[in-house]
Amino acid sequence: MPIKVQAELPAKEILERENIFVMDENRAVHQDIRPIKILILNLMPLKEETELQLLRSLSNTPLQVDVTFMVMSSHESKNTSTSHLNKFYVVFDQIKDQKFDGMIITGAPVENMEFEEVDYWEEMVKIMDWSDRNVTSTIYLCWAAQAGLYHHYGLQKKKLPHKMFGLFWHKVLNRKIPLVRGFDDVFLAPHSRHTEVPIEDIRECGKITVLAESEEAGFFLGMAKEGRQIFVMGHPEYDRVTLDGEYKRDLGKGMDIQLPKNYYQNDDASVKPLLMWRAHANNLYTNWLNYYVYQSTPYDLDGTPF
Repeated sequence: MPIKVQAELPAKEILERENIFVMDENRAVHQDIRPIKILILNLMPLKEETELQLLRSLSNTPLQVDVTFMVMSSHESKNTSTSHLNKFYVVFDQIKDQKFDGMIITGAPVENMEFEEVDYWEEMVKIMDWSDRNVTSTIYLCWAAQAGLYHHYGLQKKKLPHKMFGLFWHKVLNRKIPLVRGFDDVFLAPHSRHTEVPIEDIRECGKITVLAESEEAGFFLGMAKEGRQIFVMGHPEYDRVTLDGEYKRDLGKGMDIQLPKNYYQNDDASVKPLLMWRAHANNLYTNWLNYYVYQSTPYDLDGTPF
């Protein structure tokens, strides 16, 4: 699938080495099709790592996808260079008058704070409200899923007794819904979080269709407004070694962190972890792009109101 990105984006060279077709702007403008415009609001601290993860996740469809990365203007990023942000990212004021086919809002390491305490919460609310009017379908990941459920539906997050950390088994519900088309009955997905929105509260709300859940990890996947809002409580986009990096980072800081569950072979952290969730992650993003973005978006994106 051709992902259109800026030619100098560091992720482009890595993806090409992995035999993933990435298209630069010059070639894209000569394609006689309208690309699908996807906006990614990247709230993760290691932005270049997240860029690569999400571009991989969007790489399994024949659609041409034109990706724009956005960063919060009300928050200073301490882990990504200013030059990288200035070159490859926009802020909300630069795109607020545009419309997008799809949007992804990433997680963020702020879950132990109340939403209103997050320094960019006011801007986050503005963007979430804007997305309802200007984006065909929005995926909310991990903390963003909790933020979206709180802002749109008043559902409160709750602190877990211990970190939900590792790979967890999930079962598919509502199999006829296109978002989970092609999923196995049970599948693994990564989680890395200290809080949750209880699945009982989500069901009681009555406005969110639960599509996948875990006996141990709770709510994983659901949607509202016929797929215009999609909530993913885990991190399907994570790479093979992302949880490994988080675990060893926290160990190095002397933190009380448990071994990620179902992740290392024989729970041996010295062994390269098996990649056991990529197929379902790719399926999720491909289904989203096809059924909830491409099949739903108007050809004249700017001229059609939502």
